Amino acid sequence: MRHLVIAIAFLAASLPALAQESAQYRSCNDKAKTQGEINACASEEAARVDAELNTVYSKLLSKATSQPEAVAKIKASERAWITYRDAYMEAMYPAKDKQTEYGSAYPMEADLLKAKLTREQVAALEEMLKQYSGT
Repeated sequence: MRHLVIAIAFLAASLPALAQESAQYRSCNDKAKTQGEINACASEEAARVDAELNTVYSKLLSKATSQPEAVAKIKASERAWITYRDAYMEAMYPAKDKQTEYGSAYPMEADLLKAKLTREQVAALEEMLKQYSGT
């Protein structure tokens, strides 16, 4: 019963976040029939958002290249964000044996959380990119 309550609470808490996932994720998830397939969809979503982050980060570094101090600070900021992201995820899922503690949906939950945090960082880097693009 406790797991059912947790699952329902997770689903309710996840509803606002579903609007943030990509069309590719929603399409993949609609076709998924097993937890393994659902987990794979979430993993692909996390990878897709991470690739977007890398693209925006590269553009930002390229725009700031004439300012070595800015480049160093941007790189330090990104390293700090990665540390924060990883620590946040560990705080959300602190168990040593995550699969046993959180069940078969854990990989999906972790990947969707990582995608959400990364999406937020993409937005932050895009704001910074505006500053260096003169817009």
